[in-house]
Amino acid sequence: MVPLRDPSEPTAKLTFFGGVGGALAPFVVFLTGISWLGLAGAPDETGFWPIVLLALIAGLGLAHDRSAYADAVVDGMSRRLVMIMVLAWILAGVLGTLLRESGLVDALVWATSVMGVSGGGYAVAAFLVCVVFSVATGTSLGTLLVCAPLLYPAGAALHADPAFLMGAIIAGATFGDNVSPISDTTIASATTQEADLGGVVRSRLRYALPAAAIAITVFGIFGGAQGGATVTLDISPDAAGLTMLLVPALVLTLLVRRSHLVTGLIAGIVTAAVLGMVLGRFGVGDLIGIDRDNFIATGLILDGMRRAIGVSVFTILLMGLVGGVEAAGLLDRLITWIRQKAAQAQQAEWWIFGSVTAATVLTTHSTVAILTVGELAKDVGEAAGIGAYRRANILDVVVCTYPFLLPFFIPVVLAASLTSGAGDMPRLSPWNVGVHNVHSWALLVVIIVAIATGWGRRDSKEPVTPE
Repeated sequence: MVPLRDPSEPTAKLTFFGGVGGALAPFVVFLTGISWLGLAGAPDETGFWPIVLLALIAGLGLAHDRSAYADAVVDGMSRRLVMIMVLAWILAGVLGTLLRESGLVDALVWATSVMGVSGGGYAVAAFLVCVVFSVATGTSLGTLLVCAPLLYPAGAALHADPAFLMGAIIAGATFGDNVSPISDTTIASATTQEADLGGVVRSRLRYALPAAAIAITVFGIFGGAQGGATVTLDISPDAAGLTMLLVPALVLTLLVRRSHLVTGLIAGIVTAAVLGMVLGRFGVGDLIGIDRDNFIATGLILDGMRRAIGVSVFTILLMGLVGGVEAAGLLDRLITWIRQKAAQAQQAEWWIFGSVTAATVLTTHSTVAILTVGELAKDVGEAAGIGAYRRANILDVVVCTYPFLLPFFIPVVLAASLTSGAGDMPRLSPWNVGVHNVHSWALLVVIIVAIATGWGRRDSKEPVTPE
């Protein structure tokens, strides 16, 4: 057996057949493959696994020293950042599953129905319901899958404009993806910039809340439609389910007070499990059980953990690919070049904005985009005196715009597909859904204005690297 390299030993820069082109070839394979799958509507991250594996094989074939390339891949996979994110996603998956099964969304919809809202008011209410659910669970796709089938069909009877109503639903899902402390993009943006999660969430509200206010105003004014009669939704009274709102409130409080991410998530899981059992939503056997016929373990905890498998494996493989690129010295050369072009804070922020925009469009995946340019953003931003919160916010705000606006991204395609078979409500195209996501449009404008004017560049509660 070939002994593993001692991590303490310095490593020579990797070289490839074809020079710089050969070093970049694995990443070109990755971007090409993942873009194709994204445009084809790949359902989740598991569809991306073979593409990353193919890219790694290409890198191994092009490297002059295959053993050194393998070591670089392993080093990239095993860095502390990767393990933190994988653990966070596993815990967040469990927490989101418990909240979903607790009847939280049914309680929110029922609370909306008893208020007797209609027209634009109903579009606003749908937005707020999705905001609460997405912040609580940290998943935009999960919010769409759970909330859209309940909220969209009722729009015909509640005087809601179909396009603005679905725009409000995907907008609410976007909000949670952007600010939830258990969202994969929030975790990725904070950890890549070495920022505490609570501080990032607090500082991000500066950008998210104005965008949400604009969205609420637009949905309220233009979200109504003619015809139909105001009715209540066919949801059983379930005020007790609102008790589950204590769980995300607890998690957010702990993180804002700078508790460790793992501590906050575990506290949320324990609280959600206890409250769910007290309310009679599930029992101990539902949390974890054994299927003796098929000789497998079952339960909500395992279901939640399985939710994290796709993104976790994908992230580990991706960071192995990044490790190979880094070992070739290409990232260092790119950072050095950008530093020369972006000595001032505003210039650096435009480079970060442009880099994550390009990565988002090319990869069609929010978390992947952050991971791809995260180190570049950190190095370039630090050199220009940009704080960690600000860097994390630029990264996350950008990736919460394009994937929820453009018709070839999975969230928009999914939202459009959920309008099929919705009773008297029409089926919408992905383009129609994305255009009416007012929150993401507003969020894009807010971050552009923030960079152009310097608004929010200095957070008084954040230590800033001196320029």
